[in-house]
Amino acid sequence: MNINESAENYLETILQLSKILPVVRSVDIANELGFKKSSVSVAMKNLRLKEYITVTDSGFIYLTDSGRKIAEYVYEKHTFLKDWLCSLGVSEDIAGEDACKMEHIISDQSFDAIKEYVKKHTP
Repeated sequence: MNINESAENYLETILQLSKILPVVRSVDIANELGFKKSSVSVAMKNLRLKEYITVTDSGFIYLTDSGRKIAEYVYEKHTFLKDWLCSLGVSEDIAGEDACKMEHIISDQSFDAIKEYVKKHTP
């Protein structure tokens, strides 16, 4: 997957919002991320062109299969890294902030190795 950090964040946010809202709209994403609606609209256009999302005539945003795959993987990395850092004694707030940064830069190989190590060494 060759996708930039911003796109990953948007896809992850759409995934998270879709779990708590009946439908996701650009305004929901803007509110969640603290961005201007115009910035979100540009990002949604780019994600739509890359076929990571679909947008209905009513403005409802849905992840495509490829968009969902990326979003779920980014979310998995975030959740795993946050939980791991917390288990090492890092506060939940700091662990969440650090996981958000790490999820975008860690390679798949390194992430898989960390997961495997933790799995083997956790009772």
